Amino acid sequence: MGERTSPAPGTFSWADLSTSDAEGAKAFYTSLFGCDFEDSPIPDDGVYTMLLTDGKPVAALFGRMQEDQPPAWNSYVTVESADDAAASAQEHGGMVVMEAFDVMDVGRMAVFQDPTGAFLCVWQPKGSIGAERVNEPGAITLNQLNTTNPERAQQFYEDVFGWRFEAVSEDPPYWGIYNGDRLNGGMMPLPEGAGAPSHWLVYFGSASTDDGARRIAELDGQVIVGPMDVPGGRILVAIDPQGAVFGLLSGRFDD
Repeated sequence: MGERTSPAPGTFSWADLSTSDAEGAKAFYTSLFGCDFEDSPIPDDGVYTMLLTDGKPVAALFGRMQEDQPPAWNSYVTVESADDAAASAQEHGGMVVMEAFDVMDVGRMAVFQDPTGAFLCVWQPKGSIGAERVNEPGAITLNQLNTTNPERAQQFYEDVFGWRFEAVSEDPPYWGIYNGDRLNGGMMPLPEGAGAPSHWLVYFGSASTDDGARRIAELDGQVIVGPMDVPGGRILVAIDPQGAVFGLLSGRFDD
């Protein structure tokens, strides 16, 4: 478990949910995680809802901006310069979806797609570093790339962020993603014929994945994978009532 004050560049540092029903999602996740919330106005009459543990932000959610946009959790990586990160993504075969822009006075961000199709946000902190608590129940604990082309994805992220990939298992194939010497995420290939595009999956900590599965069902969500044992813990993957996919992980948490 750990509090964060200044994530190193290249570190996953935030996740927020773009959803079709912000009030419904707020009720679901605060009940599932046992967390508090704080609503803040944003431009265009929007509301950005911070999820809080002991008063510290752990993630957020907001009503989606475009009606045809499916609900989804967005992963953010801390960078020194959002402009430079977006330019590097483009240079190495990615596609910039949103050029770098200021988010009021709290930071600067950009959004790109990697060459295999997964969306990722970068965050240049100013007033906000992102999550101030991680690796504990109700907080971000793992960001996992599920991709149609692990080899191409690995080359891209090595070039853009300097990440290091280490094989964890061959069957099923799985790689740990390191930022320097620190475990920073994971990667696995999408099963052939899965029909899903490449994407980053956000896992949140859980005291008990099995209890989480029961609670998800009570709150009208749906477990689609697991609960199942993995090295270091137990996981599940679920869909919230609005259709966004997320994961829960119980077991050993890094500091």
